Amino acid sequence: MYKRSRFLALTTMGLVMCTAGLTPSVSQAAGSADGETASYADQHGLTADDIENINALNEEALNLGQSGKPSGGLPPRTTPFLRPSASADDRVTPPAEPLDSMPDAYRATGGRAATGISNYIRKWQQTYSHRNGKTQQMTEEQRDQLSYGCVGVTWVNSGPYPTNRLAFASFDENKYKSALGNTSPRPGETRAEFEGRIAKQSFDETKGFNRARDVASVMNKALENAHDEGSYLNNLKAELAKKNDALSNEDSRSNFYSALRNTPAFKDRNGGNYDPSKMKAVIYSKHFWSGQDPRSSSDKRAYGDPDAFRPNPDTGLVDMSKDRNTSRSAAKPGESYVNFDYGWFGDQKEADPDSTIWTHANHYHSPGGAMGPMQVYESKFRSWSAGYTDFDRGTYVITFIPKSWNTAPAKVKQGWP
Repeated sequence: MYKRSRFLALTTMGLVMCTAGLTPSVSQAAGSADGETASYADQHGLTADDIENINALNEEALNLGQSGKPSGGLPPRTTPFLRPSASADDRVTPPAEPLDSMPDAYRATGGRAATGISNYIRKWQQTYSHRNGKTQQMTEEQRDQLSYGCVGVTWVNSGPYPTNRLAFASFDENKYKSALGNTSPRPGETRAEFEGRIAKQSFDETKGFNRARDVASVMNKALENAHDEGSYLNNLKAELAKKNDALSNEDSRSNFYSALRNTPAFKDRNGGNYDPSKMKAVIYSKHFWSGQDPRSSSDKRAYGDPDAFRPNPDTGLVDMSKDRNTSRSAAKPGESYVNFDYGWFGDQKEADPDSTIWTHANHYHSPGGAMGPMQVYESKFRSWSAGYTDFDRGTYVITFIPKSWNTAPAKVKQGWP
């Protein structure tokens, strides 16, 4: 193993514990009122200090990096460095794997299959690494990115560090109002806890995912034969107008219309080279907590903010500008929660969302530390979207990668081979 550098970039927020654990039941995955999964800490026997220490590192790095953080999510080695806290010093970059080394089968149980980070590197090299039709060995920089855990899986596949600008979700306002008006808090449940729970149940992850996939499809059609940004935008607006899609009314300066030009790979000579026809829209997902505003009440930080991170009812877009990667606050002594979870989708063509596969991980790679080695997961949608008590929001995010990259295959088979 290669010990990572003693220095940590401002994007240390990727050093996060990401959710893993047991596969939820169908009722849990479907989001039933009584079928909520436990927290990550409960599932894995971690102490509050374990979780608090990791989240503190993320928040510290995020706060320090706000003003100088580069746009486009460049990797840590391209940014100024900070000396890490001692507890962050056990992240390890996994060793290189021979390009001709074949992966072993994953361990599959129910809706989830698991494997070690080195085996995932071997699979990635054989299946996802292609650039212009040729397999590539995962570079040291990519292996370092991957070692960050769940966000590392998305990062190494999407190219730039995830920026979450084009996030989509689905919220049923009528369901929310009806439940508030026609049901009562459970025994012992506070009003704040009740409202947060009802808000969480009013989000529909399947519809949010389908909305993101529909929009990505329109974007991909607009990219065809568009050899400059102006042509792409004209095509995009025309396609949206034909569908009477509310996104056609977005301001020209919005994240939606500026997303392509703000993607580093689009401007890269070895990527899009400013030619939209060389790019494709793909999808990843982020789970996180709503009560992140430090000025809000302690109840909202512990039980959720019903009004936070709701999608625009017409477009489905979620304003992520106030996402600080802050974890849920404890409502009772001993509770502790992780701050987010990322899952990579790419551009799979499975029509049924339940048949899609989401690649994520448990935590950063620390084979000699308290966290232990990183595990990579392939989860079916119901398993992925079930989430944990750590999260009450699930968004589906569009980004762009060059068409010549094969990090987003149309078909993903759970458990390999």
